[in-house]
Amino acid sequence: MLSRMVDAVTARVNTRDQIAGLSANSTIPVVNALDDYAHPMQMLADLQVMLESKGIGVSGASDGLQGAKLAFVGDIQNNVTYDLMRLGCVMGMDVKVAGPKGADYDPEGSVLDEIKVLSAVEGAGTAVVVDTAQEAVAGADFVYADSWMSYGIQGEERDTRMAALMPFQVDEKLMTLASPQAKFMNCLPAIRGEEQTAGVIDGPQSIVFDQAENRLHAQKALIAKLILRDL
Repeated sequence: MLSRMVDAVTARVNTRDQIAGLSANSTIPVVNALDDYAHPMQMLADLQVMLESKGIGVSGASDGLQGAKLAFVGDIQNNVTYDLMRLGCVMGMDVKVAGPKGADYDPEGSVLDEIKVLSAVEGAGTAVVVDTAQEAVAGADFVYADSWMSYGIQGEERDTRMAALMPFQVDEKLMTLASPQAKFMNCLPAIRGEEQTAGVIDGPQSIVFDQAENRLHAQKALIAKLILRDL
């Protein structure tokens, strides 16, 4: 029905199976705005802001981030972490992620298997899980954090997560371990005092609002490309 009424669909869903079902039954483009294993629309905006921060135009996107170092610290069992690892491998970057250990925090094994395949391609980058925030951030060109409580976690579970995640908070001291020109990223919304301090997200190294604005520009470009693909 939707295929007869609109030119494209953008869907934010709970599971990968749902987006696959939409696509299988559609004769128009279906854009995955988010699922439980990926956040590809965020990746387009992130890629754009990283290229911009290095003074590289879109035409240089194929190799413009080769060798760049990206650190993600905090909750690494989530779709943004997974897609940043994939993106890093595809773009030839060196990605290090760090977060608490345990079943509630470790990345999915299937994602790590996918990363191994992506990183084995000639010219690909690497993506690895390291033990500490300090190890991940050392020498990084980009330091990335994301919400610790994305799904409305409350009460005792929230307290438990806060205690486990606080060693991975991005503060001013941690940022000193990164490259002097390092940029701080967060896909928003952000909570000052949790995944990062106010001094970091509101400081001169933060590019979070450029990053957020690019959600508009990157998605407009994608929709235009999909809808106009046969013209």
